[in-house]
Amino acid sequence: MRIEMKRCVTAAVFILTGSILFAGCGMLAEKHENIDQAMQSISQLAYENALTQLEAAEQAGENKELIYRGRGIANMGLADYAAAVECFETALGQSGGSVRDLEYDISYYLAMAEYKSGDIDGAIATYSAVIGMRPKESGAYLLRGTLRLEKGLYDDAVRDFNAAVDRDKENPDLYVKIYESMEKNGYQEEGHDYLDQAMALDSKITDFQKGKLYYCLGDYENARNSLEKARGANEEGVVLYLGRTYEALGDMNYASSLYKSYLEKNPDDVGICNQLGLCQLENGDYEGALASFEKGLEVKESGMRQSLLYNQIVAYEYMADFQKAAVLMENYLNSYPDDDTARREYEFLKTR
Repeated sequence: MRIEMKRCVTAAVFILTGSILFAGCGMLAEKHENIDQAMQSISQLAYENALTQLEAAEQAGENKELIYRGRGIANMGLADYAAAVECFETALGQSGGSVRDLEYDISYYLAMAEYKSGDIDGAIATYSAVIGMRPKESGAYLLRGTLRLEKGLYDDAVRDFNAAVDRDKENPDLYVKIYESMEKNGYQEEGHDYLDQAMALDSKITDFQKGKLYYCLGDYENARNSLEKARGANEEGVVLYLGRTYEALGDMNYASSLYKSYLEKNPDDVGICNQLGLCQLENGDYEGALASFEKGLEVKESGMRQSLLYNQIVAYEYMADFQKAAVLMENYLNSYPDDDTARREYEFLKTR
């Protein structure tokens, strides 16, 4: 049975793009108090509350483009991607023909929702529209390339990745994202070329970035050394890569202790919850792994929810509770009916 690891950068790339752009949408002059409250609710993952506040915003005559944008984001948080697509399209229809930062922001969200709803061609077309209007957008090339690679369009994807690099040559994180996309789709060796390009930046790379590069290259000793330095500098995100590095070096107990210490201060970090659970599974602590996955599921955040639900089922299988695993798998397939691997696993579970 497969375990859903989902490397942090690649799995989150679409959500991160939207959150980066989130701050750019406060430029409209009119008052939108209810919208602001809804955005605050969204930042707290209270999506149902946000939708209620957006209803109040509409009744108060607040900006419709921002209202539908907010509804789209809330529906994405609730994993209702079809509704999110409709909301983002409606939001763009409220622009009056203007193309500002706000419209680009909504377009990125639209592409995310299209992808999540299974419309990968629609997402590619949306990124292409962004590129057509803003040909210097490195991020749009990266994301379009990622989707093209997922579709098996290798040459087109590489052209997009190279275009992204041409527009942001000195960003080492970009090279890592490209590598992880290529590695995920079976082009690990080809992806090493991008890591080598990033390493050539040398003095422009932070210890954390260098550690990530070493990790991706499989040089775990140097990765550990660089990441330990970054940890001392309190660089954000270092714990995930440092823990993975110790896992790769075989020190599962220390990796687990890193994750646990981090979660004491950051209990809602679902990525670390998931990684701790995976580490515990590997170490034979199945009950601990189950608790970690379930802790992550307590946070209503959609980006890792599918992985956490699947890994919860894996934990029950490892514990030989096949009846519980089968019930959970049935529920999982109701939410994610296109997961063919899970469907085959469900058929197996029904025989146990």
